[in-house]
Amino acid sequence: MLEHIASFLVNFISSLGYPGIIITMAIESAMIPLPSEVIMPFSGFLASRGVFSLPLVALSGAAGNLIGSLGAYYLGYWGHEKVVRNFVRRWGKWMLLTEDDLDLAEKLMRKYKDMVVLVSRVLPGVRTVISLPAGFAQLPLGRFIFLTFFGSLIWSYLLAWVGFVLGKNWQAVGPIFHKFDLLLEVVLVLAVAFYIYKKLFASKREV
Repeated sequence: MLEHIASFLVNFISSLGYPGIIITMAIESAMIPLPSEVIMPFSGFLASRGVFSLPLVALSGAAGNLIGSLGAYYLGYWGHEKVVRNFVRRWGKWMLLTEDDLDLAEKLMRKYKDMVVLVSRVLPGVRTVISLPAGFAQLPLGRFIFLTFFGSLIWSYLLAWVGFVLGKNWQAVGPIFHKFDLLLEVVLVLAVAFYIYKKLFASKREV
C-alpha cells in the first residue's frame, strides 16, 4: 500500500510541480494519511536536479500544510460536539483516538496554546492532529496561522533539504523518521503522565 501511495505522490508532484506539493501537503494536514516523508524529500530531490527551487519547495509545503490545517482547525472550532465527538465515538478506535484524548488535548491547548501548536508541527505523528484541539481551544486565528506556517516551514524545509542532500537516495528518509515514532510516543506518554501527576498532586495539597 505504501509503495502505491509513494508512486502516486511521485507522479502527481512530477506532473503538477509546486501546486502538486501544495495539494498533497494540504491533504496530509487535513489528517488524510499521505506521508510528508515522501512528498518533501522527493521534492527536495527534484530541487537538486534543478527542476525546483529548494526555498520554493519549502514554502509550498508550508502553504499546503496551512491550508489543510485550517480545515481541521475550523472542524474543531465549529463542530466539536456535533461532528468530531460523534466521529470519535464511532470510528476513533480505528485511529487509536478516544474522547478522553480529545479532552486532554483540549486542556493542554488551553494551558500551553502557542507552544503546543508550534512544537507539534515538527513532530512526526502529532503534527497532523494538533489543529483539532487548537480549534477546540479557539486559539485566535491569526496566531494559529502564524504558528502553523512557521512550524510547517521548518518541517518542510528540513525534509526537502534532506532529500536535496541524499539525491537519488531520497527514499531512505521515510524509514529514518519512522524509527523515531516509538521514541516520540514514549516521550508524549511520559509528558501526559507527568501532567496528570502534577494535577493530582496539586489537588491533594489543596485538600
